[in-house]
Amino acid sequence: MALRPPPLRVWIWTAGTLVLALVAVLLYRGSSVAATDSTTAPASPLPGGTPAGQVAQAWSADGQGLPVQLVQEGRVVVPRESGLVAHDAVSGEEAWHYRRDDAELCGATAVDGLVVAVFRTAGRCDEALALDAATGVRQWTRNLSLRGDATIQGTSQAVLASSATGVVVIDPTGDNVRWRTAADEGCRLTDTAVGSSGVALLQRCPGSDAVRLRLFDSFTGQARWSRDVAVPDGGEVTLVGADRLVTVAAGGTLLASRPDDGSEAAALPLPEGDGDGDGDGGLLQGGAGDLALLWARGTLWAVDPATGEVRWERPARGLPATADAAKTAAGDVAVWVPEEGGFVLRDLATGEEAGRADVDGGLEPGGRTSVTGAALVYRLEDRVLGYR
Repeated sequence: MALRPPPLRVWIWTAGTLVLALVAVLLYRGSSVAATDSTTAPASPLPGGTPAGQVAQAWSADGQGLPVQLVQEGRVVVPRESGLVAHDAVSGEEAWHYRRDDAELCGATAVDGLVVAVFRTAGRCDEALALDAATGVRQWTRNLSLRGDATIQGTSQAVLASSATGVVVIDPTGDNVRWRTAADEGCRLTDTAVGSSGVALLQRCPGSDAVRLRLFDSFTGQARWSRDVAVPDGGEVTLVGADRLVTVAAGGTLLASRPDDGSEAAALPLPEGDGDGDGDGGLLQGGAGDLALLWARGTLWAVDPATGEVRWERPARGLPATADAAKTAAGDVAVWVPEEGGFVLRDLATGEEAGRADVDGGLEPGGRTSVTGAALVYRLEDRVLGYR
């Protein structure tokens, strides 16, 4: 019996299927899915213990645009040009990564157990996603329309994307934009910060000899207050931070404003820098318990936000991370302060030493300390160091 060719409809169906398959392959190869290289990891218990009396550098990782708070769920999140790598806080080994071949990282921050990252695809920072900090599993993705030079900052329950023309505040645990605001017409934003006090903006406008400092509620976007800050002759005004207090550096003075009404809480003279280029000219701000922590050129102040009183002052190499208050043997709240000879556990109320983890060779200035069990993580501007 001679074989008959299939009916025409079978040929048409087969050809159509092949065309659809080819189109799907081409679309996949040109998609962000094909350009994404990502891994995940199982969640693991947070490491226990406390830092030893003598610690040594166990690992290091280079990065760019490092977030202020980069330790979440026992992971250390390190941004790179094309993505993110999460390291185990104790061993430094890679736990998970997320990389894109078709995009560049605009910025990232680690908050509330999540890593929120924004990528630049076609000249704009237009794709945002959140990954579980412990596992690297994607939690949400959304499109944005930010300028290509946008920067990303974060604090508890808020992510701030900012540029010279305006800011956008994103809810990190959802994918919604809470609010946005633009610089006044003809003006530009020179500095922004987000912290426990809210979202602070420093605005410069043509024809004015002062810069305007403004504070917004990070949840509602409601303007709380604004005040003008005089620009010193031959100097600049820079925004230091918005944790517990809103602080700017104007000339040789740190001016701290109360978050409720913008009135001046404290004016601290800046120490002289030695000009040797080792980072002693940096300015950092954080907070722990009910105190604002300010660091400038080798000096750490613990300031009462309500009264502006300096509770204590110590030489230091940087700041403890905002969220890492610990307990002393007596049950008092304490923080790990990076100092010349290593990390010192200081009573938050008095500044007295309650413990110590010495480091041979000391620590570089301008860093922030986080603690996870027996591991200490030291964040510098361009790299992270792990000690145990």
